[in-house]
Amino acid sequence: MNPPPAASPNDPDGTQRKRPRNLAQGLVQELRQQIATGTLQLGDKLPTESSIMAQQSVSRTVVREALQRLQAAGLVETRHGVGTFVIAKPSEGKPLPDVVVDSVQDAVAILELRLSLEIETAGLAAERRTEAQLQAIREALKTLQDCEARDDQAAANADLQFHLRIAEATGNHYFIDIMNHLKDSLVPRKRIQSERVNHEHEEVVAAIARQDSYAARAAMRLHLTNSRERFLTLNNDNRGA
Repeated sequence: MNPPPAASPNDPDGTQRKRPRNLAQGLVQELRQQIATGTLQLGDKLPTESSIMAQQSVSRTVVREALQRLQAAGLVETRHGVGTFVIAKPSEGKPLPDVVVDSVQDAVAILELRLSLEIETAGLAAERRTEAQLQAIREALKTLQDCEARDDQAAANADLQFHLRIAEATGNHYFIDIMNHLKDSLVPRKRIQSERVNHEHEEVVAAIARQDSYAARAAMRLHLTNSRERFLTLNNDNRGA
C-alpha cells in the first residue's frame, strides 16, 4: 500500500493551514493603518480587489477575507457593483478620553503611560517584525537623527513616526491606535542631549533587528526612563532661570 500523500497547504491537516488567515490579518492591519493615518480618507473608495492583490502579493481569497473583517469592524462598506468605501476610522465608536498636558505632572504621567505601553511594544516588535518593517524603523530613525537637535514640530513628528513604526511592527493595531491618540500630547522636545538620545534609539533598533525581545524591552525602558529624567531636569532648570 502506498503511503498517504504529504499534507499540502490546502490539506486540512497541513501545517500551512493558517497561512491565508495570517495574510488576511496582515492586510487588515495595513488597511486599518491607512485609514487611521488618513492615507485613506472617509468616503474614499478602496482599490479594486485585483489592485490590492497585485500591491500586496496576496490571493483574492485573502483580500475578500480582509475586507469582510473591515466591514465587520464597521470601517468600510461594500456597495455592490460600485466598490468598497471607507465609512469610519478605527478609533470611532470607541473614543479614548482626550489627553491634555498642561502641567509637569501631566507630562510625567504621559511618560509613565508610555513606559508601560512602549516597553511591551518594543519587545513584541522584536519578536514579530518583518524585514520590511525593520527597514521602515531604520528609515524613521535616520529621519529622526537628521533633525534630532532641532526644537520644532518637524523633530517632534519624526520622533512620533519612529515610535509608530515600532508599534506597527507588533502587528497589533491597538498599540498603533493608542500611539496615534497620544501623538499631540507627547512631552515637548527642548534642548535635549541629542547624542545620548541617538544612542538610546540605536540600541532599541539594534535589539529589534536581532529579534532580541528582552534587550528591546530593556533598551526602550532605559530610553523612556531617561526621557522622563531629562524632562524633569529641564523643567527644574527653567524654574531656576
